[in-house]
Amino acid sequence: MSNSSSLTQFLLLAFADRRELQLLHFCLFLAISLAALLASGLILSAVACDHHLHTPMGFFLLYLSLTDLGSICTTVPKAMHNSLWDTTTISYTGCAAQAFLLVFFLGAEYFLLTIMCYDRYVAICKPLHYGTLLGSRACAHMAAAAWAAGFLIALLHTANTFSLPLCQGNALGQFFCEIPHILKLSCSHSGYLREIGLMVVIACLGFSCFIFIVFSYVQIFRAVLRIPSQQGQHKAFSTCLPHLAVVSLFLSTLFFAYLKPPSISSPSLDLIVSVLYSVVPPALNPFIYSLRNRELKDALRKLITGCFSEARNSPSSACYLPH
Repeated sequence: MSNSSSLTQFLLLAFADRRELQLLHFCLFLAISLAALLASGLILSAVACDHHLHTPMGFFLLYLSLTDLGSICTTVPKAMHNSLWDTTTISYTGCAAQAFLLVFFLGAEYFLLTIMCYDRYVAICKPLHYGTLLGSRACAHMAAAAWAAGFLIALLHTANTFSLPLCQGNALGQFFCEIPHILKLSCSHSGYLREIGLMVVIACLGFSCFIFIVFSYVQIFRAVLRIPSQQGQHKAFSTCLPHLAVVSLFLSTLFFAYLKPPSISSPSLDLIVSVLYSVVPPALNPFIYSLRNRELKDALRKLITGCFSEARNSPSSACYLPH
């Protein structure tokens, strides 16, 4: 039996025992991370350079892309390192940092998605008040509040979890440092109850955001269906569907990961589910918004066209970003 004061590292769950499968996992994660980095980088460049995207939704999309990049960079690089070098260890400090950053980025993303839902609600249901309710200062305050709330939740979770005495070994049944799996190693009943109480409070806050999202979209769909022209309805739906798809993907994978029945739980299933909620949503979010948002597609097309045009005219020059 070991105590947390003597722990210097944790053992993460390996994806496979065979060397060939480990290298395959490394290649898959490398491809996913490169695709996510490229897509998010293009969206960041498009939003920053195209004045048509200098809107509240573009501003929140920029922050969402940064959050997605943070989520990918928190879990994937260490998993790639372990698969490439055939190891499963992570330092105690590294585990605490990974747990903190994961909760921070997931929490900030959830609050940002809620704010983006409010943006769509005001744009469609209260268009005359859009400039007043969603001015530049209000948007900055809401984005800062989302990140501050994510930071506070992550700080409370991580501080409480890593202050508990750990006496059940150091093997985590997960490929990254996830707080529920760390709690299983604890032997402190009072600390465990304190963490449960904290999770209940945060769950209530998350459920309130979920109710707000559902209520907002009910009002949005009612308003869209009252638009007389079919073209107007299509335009309104095209601005909402990417956000709705991202919210559905994020919440469905997260709910299944934490609310699935214990009877169907297994190490292999837990591994797949953890990849689904920690890696897949941040990797797919840029593609979902790029495919369904016409203004973003136009900005990306101009950005990529400008890059290729500049590269043909002057191969040694830097990529041109159109304004």
